Amino acid sequence: MAHASTLSPGNLVQFAPLAEGVTLMRAAFTDHAFERHSHDCFTIGVTAQGIQRFRCKGQRHDSRAGDIVLFNPDEDHDGQRGSADGFRYATWSLDQAFLRSCLDPDAGLAGVPYFARPHVVDPALAAGFTQMTLALLGTPHDALRAEVLLRGFVGTLLARHGEQVRLAPPRDPGVTSLQRVKAYIQAHFQRALTVTELANVAGLSRAHLTRAFTNAFHTPPHVYVNALRIAHAKILLRGGMPLAEVASVCGFADQSHFARRFKGAIGVSPAAWR
Repeated sequence: MAHASTLSPGNLVQFAPLAEGVTLMRAAFTDHAFERHSHDCFTIGVTAQGIQRFRCKGQRHDSRAGDIVLFNPDEDHDGQRGSADGFRYATWSLDQAFLRSCLDPDAGLAGVPYFARPHVVDPALAAGFTQMTLALLGTPHDALRAEVLLRGFVGTLLARHGEQVRLAPPRDPGVTSLQRVKAYIQAHFQRALTVTELANVAGLSRAHLTRAFTNAFHTPPHVYVNALRIAHAKILLRGGMPLAEVASVCGFADQSHFARRFKGAIGVSPAAWR
């Protein structure tokens, strides 16, 4: 069942479950701009109308109608209209385990998959994405068919636009120290963190820490912290926890701060999302 939330005149967001934990988001924005943020999952999307303008990996992209947008977990990006008419798009959110399970061993991919570019032009796959979205929404109870279709599409997408990484990172002391920082943030994101604190964990200077972390994980520390907080907030929101309590538990300064960061990353307020 799809749920819609009207934000302001001309802005509309709808969420719906598809299959295998995949969530569909369909949105139209005329005046909303996404702040710099990241997600803990993979995002596959197609621009349906207008120009979806965003920055990712230091480059600006203009996704036009029929273009595909691909975001890896923890990859920071923003988003806004590229023309006065706004833009419309649809996305799937897929967890990492599901996407990894879609790998075709004969396609030459192995290890942990990721998308090589955030913006690609592939009309056939874009049309397939749109058709499959409608098909899955139309037959929500045919679980086997849905899983087969999803795995086949994602596997094809990875074969065309995915790359592989080694299962084990190189034995670089710098990489190891930054992995410690990442694990530290995962363990302590629910409280206030400082650059000095993270720099001490890594054994780096404060000036070097942010730059090194961003280069290693394609997202700065503060954006990564916010993504973890929002992911945890979604779990608590589903469980019915009051908004003010969610804000406090997840490490936001107050409910207003929580609402701003959530809407800046997701496109709707926490209450509307729930």
